[in-house]
Parts: sequence; C-alpha cells; structure tokens
Amino acid sequence: MLGRMFGSGRDNNFTRPNEKGEFEVADGISSTVFRAILDYYRSGIIRCPDGVSIPELREACDYLCISFSYSTIKCRDLSALMHELSNDGARRQFECYLEEMVLPLMVASAQSGERECHVVVLTDDDVVDWDEEYPPQMGEEYSQIIYSTKLYRFFKYIENRDVAKSVLKDRGLKKIRLGIEGYPTYKEKVKRRPGGRPEVIYNYVQRPFIRMSWEKEEGKSRHVDFQCVKSKSTTNLAAAAADIPQDQLVVLQPPGPQVDELDTLPQQPTVGPGPENHLGPQLLQHQQAQDSPGQAGQNQSHSSYNQNTYHYDPDPDDPSPSA
Repeated sequence: MLGRMFGSGRDNNFTRPNEKGEFEVADGISSTVFRAILDYYRSGIIRCPDGVSIPELREACDYLCISFSYSTIKCRDLSALMHELSNDGARRQFECYLEEMVLPLMVASAQSGERECHVVVLTDDDVVDWDEEYPPQMGEEYSQIIYSTKLYRFFKYIENRDVAKSVLKDRGLKKIRLGIEGYPTYKEKVKRRPGGRPEVIYNYVQRPFIRMSWEKEEGKSRHVDFQCVKSKSTTNLAAAAADIPQDQLVVLQPPGPQVDELDTLPQQPTVGPGPENHLGPQLLQHQQAQDSPGQAGQNQSHSSYNQNTYHYDPDPDDPSPSA
C-alpha cells in the first residue's frame, strides 16, 4: 500500500494529498470493511463481516493490493465466494483458450482480408457432413469451427461467457457476441416439395459461438456518397414508353408523394393550364374506351392473370422438428 502511495505511479487520485496534506487511503471503503482488512496484517486472514457482500470486499482488496484467494478470505456465504473465485479462474482460462484456439482463426480471417470472425465451438465427437449439392442456406460456410469439448464446457455457463466477453473487450475487439445457436451437422433426409423441388433437412445441435470484429471504420464502410453516384434509371414511365429524353419533357403538375413507379399508371403530359385542357383526361379516357374496347378486356384478363401468379399452395407436410 505504501508502495502504491509513494512509488512511481503517483498519477492516481488516491496517492495525492488533500487540502490538509493527508492521504486518503480508504476512500469509498466502509469502516467495517477496513477493520476486517486490518486483521489481514495481524493474522493473514480476512473474515468477511455480516452484512458485507463479497463483491464489496473484493473491491476493497483490489484497491489495497491484497490477494483475494481462498487462503486469505473466510466467508460464510460460500456461493458468493466461489463465484468470485470462478470469475478469476475463468478469466485466466479463457486467456489461454484465446491464445491457443481463437487467435489462430482470427489471424486466418485477417489474412484473407476479413475484418470480423465468427467461431462455432463444437465437441470432439461432433461430425459435420454437408451435402455438396444442397448445403445449408444460412451462411454457415463463413464460420470458423473449433473442435474442443473443453471450450464447449467452458461456454456452457453464462457467467463464463460474460467473463470471456469482458476479456475480448479489454483486448480491443468490438461488436462482440457470445451465445448458443443451432448449427447444422449432417443431412438427415431429403423431401420433395410440390413441383419436384428438393428440400434437404439437416440435424441441428446447440453449440456456443463467438462473433467479434476489429474493423476500425465500421461506420464509414456502409456510407454511400450519393453525389458521386450517377443514376441511370428513368423515373418517368411516359418518357420510357415514348423513348423521349428526360430533359425534353414538360411536366407542369407538382410532384406528388413518392411511390413505387411500378404502382403508377403512365400519364400523358399536358401542354398548358388553360381552361381548354381541363377536360383532357376525361376525353382521353372516353376516346380510349371507344377506340379499343378489346384491349381493355385484354388488360383486365392480364391483371387477373398477374394476381394468380402470386398464389402459393400451402405445404401439405408438417415441418420437421429438427429444422
């Protein structure tokens, strides 16, 4: 404690004297906890007082550079003590797993130009056998696989996943996700759907996964500067039908709300706003109805045909539970 106060690392706030020239070495530590810590210098053992939580005692020990272990801490709540000790052990264990198993896969992804990595942890007994003609359609081909039953058992506990996420965050990685997801291992059977289209059903197992990123400019990668993109699409259907240049059209009506151009009907451009043009649309519709009544029937039948093309038959078979 004196070494931290008067050593080289004097940039900490608690190593600076206050306005009275005093060093506050127990700032934020209650008198009950500080009295229990003083027993460590007499007997080498800290007995957690009643009403004091283990995280509070652990924070005080870290502040005063006292080793927090089963040989120095005696507590009645063994569950809380084992939880803190498990967190320490999980942090040390995952740092070893990170260097031995995860980091080589991250390097392989980085060497191929990727800036993120998705790792799936399988057991030593898992077998992955995909159909080459009908592989899974969920993007699993971009996943890295680790065959390790020890790492699988490590990620089985949610507390260990929280510790691993904290370690990855301390190492500078971003967009970290850890959890359990279904992963396809082998093909179970092939079903024939209506129309003869095959459907491959895979066997899925619940396995841990890690997803992380080391991309520096993730906000700029998806940015598109629309000033540098020249649009080649024609937004006026009348110009497209007549093959007239866009700059030669005269449109006097104000633009309406933006809708899908496939949902709008082509309109004939008007010449002027005079009174003689008010009846233009009505006369045009009446003339079209008189000139081509057969064409209207063809359009009506064509419209009903388009509606029928979007009808799908329900699946007669129940979905597989494994899918």
